[in-house]
Amino acid sequence: MAAKGKKKRKKKINKRPVIVAVVILLAAIGWLGYLYHEQIIDKAKDIPYSFSYPTEYEEYVIKYCKKYDCDPVLVFAVIKVESGFDEDAVSEVGARGLMQLMEDAYDWIKYRLDDQREHTYDDIFDPELNIQYGTYYLSYLMNKYDSSIELSAAAYHCGMGLVDSWIEDGTIDPENFDDADIPEENDATSNYVRKIRKAYDNYKKILSSQGEIDTE
Repeated sequence: MAAKGKKKRKKKINKRPVIVAVVILLAAIGWLGYLYHEQIIDKAKDIPYSFSYPTEYEEYVIKYCKKYDCDPVLVFAVIKVESGFDEDAVSEVGARGLMQLMEDAYDWIKYRLDDQREHTYDDIFDPELNIQYGTYYLSYLMNKYDSSIELSAAAYHCGMGLVDSWIEDGTIDPENFDDADIPEENDATSNYVRKIRKAYDNYKKILSSQGEIDTE
């Protein structure tokens, strides 16, 4: 019977240099974190906003805000709340596109602009047309309600006629508007106004810090 071969002794690996290197690396990261913690915190705060508050279709937003003298921050806020930047969005009541325009609003805006182009409501999913018409509508509302974001948002959501009736019967005070004054049966509009205000404030912060869009 052949003699059994001797087992090879496993070579021991000295792990100490690796451990020391890892400790040094972690210490360096910790030291850098300590030195730049304020900058890191500020940058981290901006990360969720960049994902939650996109600025897609900026070319069209700026183009038509300049044309109709409208606040681009408000337009971005409305797109964010209305469709989440989904150009194919359709609401339960049939509103379409980025700024969720209804057919009667489309017809009214087309008439107001004397738009002779050959397009129909079926074309309102087109991002440029949708933003053009939605921006014009917002500009009209802001002029009508003395630049009140809240009143304009309320009218955008439930219609000018209803908002005007609240003003006329004293339900709301246009000089001191509070969304809590909106009748309880229209709480969806109250909620919408709050969402627009929040989105507007966040976009204002983001776009002002970037300095790429005039938010004044």
